[in-house]
Amino acid sequence: MNIKKITLAFVLAFVFSCKHTQNQLTADAIYYGGPILTMEDDVPSVEALVIKDGKILYTGTQSEAEKYTDNNTVKHHLQGKTLLPGFIDAHGHLTSKAGMEMAIDLSPSPYGTVNSIPDLQQTLKKYITDYKIPAEQPLIGNGYDDAIMIEHKHPTRDELDAVSTTNPIIVLHASGHASVVNTAMLRLLGINEDVKDPEGGHYGRDKNTGKLNGKLEENANFSALLVLMKKIAPEKERDKKDSTQALKNLMKAQEEWLSYGQTTICDGRTMGENVALLKEAAAKDLLIADVIYFPDFENFKSEFENLKPDYMRYHKRLKLGGFKFSDDGSPQGKTAWLTIPYLIPPEGQTKDYKGFPIFTDDVLYADLKTLFENNITAQLHVNGDAAIDQAIRVIQKLKDEGIYKPELRATLIHVQNSRPDHIQKIKNLGVIPSYFSSHVYLWGDWHLTSVFGPERAAFISPANSAKKAGILFTMHHDAPVTPPDLLTGIYAAVNRKTRSGKILGPDERITPLDALKAITINAAYQYHEEDRKGSLKAGKLADMVILDKNPLTIAPENIKDILVLETIKEGKSVYKRK
Repeated sequence: MNIKKITLAFVLAFVFSCKHTQNQLTADAIYYGGPILTMEDDVPSVEALVIKDGKILYTGTQSEAEKYTDNNTVKHHLQGKTLLPGFIDAHGHLTSKAGMEMAIDLSPSPYGTVNSIPDLQQTLKKYITDYKIPAEQPLIGNGYDDAIMIEHKHPTRDELDAVSTTNPIIVLHASGHASVVNTAMLRLLGINEDVKDPEGGHYGRDKNTGKLNGKLEENANFSALLVLMKKIAPEKERDKKDSTQALKNLMKAQEEWLSYGQTTICDGRTMGENVALLKEAAAKDLLIADVIYFPDFENFKSEFENLKPDYMRYHKRLKLGGFKFSDDGSPQGKTAWLTIPYLIPPEGQTKDYKGFPIFTDDVLYADLKTLFENNITAQLHVNGDAAIDQAIRVIQKLKDEGIYKPELRATLIHVQNSRPDHIQKIKNLGVIPSYFSSHVYLWGDWHLTSVFGPERAAFISPANSAKKAGILFTMHHDAPVTPPDLLTGIYAAVNRKTRSGKILGPDERITPLDALKAITINAAYQYHEEDRKGSLKAGKLADMVILDKNPLTIAPENIKDILVLETIKEGKSVYKRK
């Protein structure tokens, strides 16, 4: 009798235990029926993927995956579409894009229609007419690009005065490193004819008259924008309505990133009140993707101690990833700092013009020392080879002193005008180059004929040289310089083809797989998140993207036409193409 009771109890316990274990391992969802690219070298593709509680439970054969399913498991047949890890934004500007949501779009092709100065003028005039803009209301336009417009020149103060003499107008260059204003805007900003260039900035002047031509570069541009924001919305007048609109703009920007397949978003130079904006969005549970922000160190130096506790810690999807330094300007805007003069100098500059630095070595050394001594990393914007030299020089000194350690994973952003001798130095230093590879396609012809010339242009974004040297690299889109479009970056890195069809540096072409790793597993490593993101592997977050075609098998010249069909964050669909 006792033996029967014990046996029955044992059997019941065993059955209950098996049922409990089975329930624990029952999948919430399973994906199968199309290519599943893992970004894991040992198992590069699998037949099926199983999700439980927002994480990947299993990857492997479909027959084995089915063992994790029951009647409650949602089965997703890919219908031949391709599943990959969610794309990771290695460097972009979420809050800058949000701040430009209300700006007039002046982008050229392929993303816009402003391909000449008359196009720009007409777009501004049409906006004034269509929206019945009052005579003295300031106007902000964004995205004009002299490298693409047929005149290959910046608009002038006089050309903006032809649009309006009463509305203060500022139009921002696509690079974000320059702008042009009209006379009414100069007046609003309090900029007089006798103004002196700020450190790390420049006011353009007419070469014949010596008068301001309306062009503002680097710190002259950034300071003007800060003054303008205060003029438009003085602090005492900011209210709940302003905050609500700012959050709406931020959510609209986030939706755009999601539509391009990104499950982790970067805010690569958080300025002014945008840190508070991101924290407000997080507190209100408005962040759908993970957002990693890098405050501008000079702008937030006084708040460094208050920000430190947030470093590398997510709070409601928001993480402080380090700090940002902008060491020079834009090559296509001809403000990047070079060692050899620009092929054709910008208007008003002499033939020996090489751009200019933003920091002295001493300032950059002191600032980076503060960060690295606190075991905090940095992103350093370095476009020109002189700026790259400076970053290498300063970080090498800090490494020699035992202050910089490669495990901090400091990142050199853009690294456009790189030289072959930089490659081994970057490897020895232990920093990560993040390439803006879309430059080859979007501005390659401009670099060939106006910025660098053939030899230097052929080595921009030298991803293959980095790969051959054993350097882990990432790629980015720098939105809103372009839309948050990483597939065009992959296309450019794989094909190295300019808009006109020229092949720019064929030796620097990489495979589609290497390009995909740069925006997935490598980018996760850059952010110290390779243990939870960047590949499809059991135990990692179920951050995924579904593409209409397989980047590994499609003809390379068609990669930029691949569509993002769905973006999935921790197992939940957060974007679907309509």
